[in-house]
Amino acid sequence: MFEGAITAIVTPFRQGKVDEPGFRGLIEFLIENGIQGIVPCGTTGESATLSHEEHQRVIEIAIEAGGKRVPIIAGTGSNSTEEALSLTRHAKKAGADGALLVAPYYNRPTQEGLYQHYRRIAEEVDLPIVLYNIPSRTGVNILPPTVARLSRIPNIVGIKEASGSLSQVSEVVALCGDDFTVLSGDDALTLPILAVGGKGVISVVANVLPREMSEMVREFRAGGLSRAQGLHYKLRALMDALFWETNPIPVKAALALMGRISPEMRLPLTPLSDAYRDRLRGVLAGYGLVGESR
Repeated sequence: MFEGAITAIVTPFRQGKVDEPGFRGLIEFLIENGIQGIVPCGTTGESATLSHEEHQRVIEIAIEAGGKRVPIIAGTGSNSTEEALSLTRHAKKAGADGALLVAPYYNRPTQEGLYQHYRRIAEEVDLPIVLYNIPSRTGVNILPPTVARLSRIPNIVGIKEASGSLSQVSEVVALCGDDFTVLSGDDALTLPILAVGGKGVISVVANVLPREMSEMVREFRAGGLSRAQGLHYKLRALMDALFWETNPIPVKAALALMGRISPEMRLPLTPLSDAYRDRLRGVLAGYGLVGESR
């Protein structure tokens, strides 16, 4: 259902508020450059520091600006099942095409707790749901047998996999079959994940180079392995640079250097350190995205 290169879009801020014109402009840039979907209010969208009202508005703007040209998969996860349920209901009402729900963080549920969390939301909201597994942030790993159980619920359609383990991704693909979509949650592992049966990526890099990321996935899936490999290596420097500091600090700095948004962050995240700023400009200059620093 959700395949190809999908952007985990940033949330631009200006003077402490969501920058609606900047956000709409970024959505246009992504769609014009061939992206296959957009995820607002994910990790990259700083969902943890959005108020409920801001969260809902950001999703509404994405749906309005997207205009049904690409799927909008709303980030609606929480470590509270009730809160996640409320956010997912809003996404459904607003017209989202799907919802991305990160595994409950901090309270570290058991595998049964994870199953019951997702099952309840899926059964109460008739919306395609994509699980999101990122143990480095949540402190809990959605194990392949649990993913397989969840995949049997009709509207749980896929998983964004950011465990960092190709073995785990391979087991999910083997247990869940071709009808269940596995998406890379790590730009640098997208090509290997495609090779073991993944169908795309929810990407940070695609904020900056959406066309190239889209082409890499499309080429691989069309059988153009050599071309896909070439694009992977072309993107590698940017894949590294955008994770020099905690995501989304570097990607917001990159988009600001490109003149697309303000670099403003919300605490506890802080702007990119001076030690990395010139290096990042150099990386972007290598792609022709900014001028060389003097």
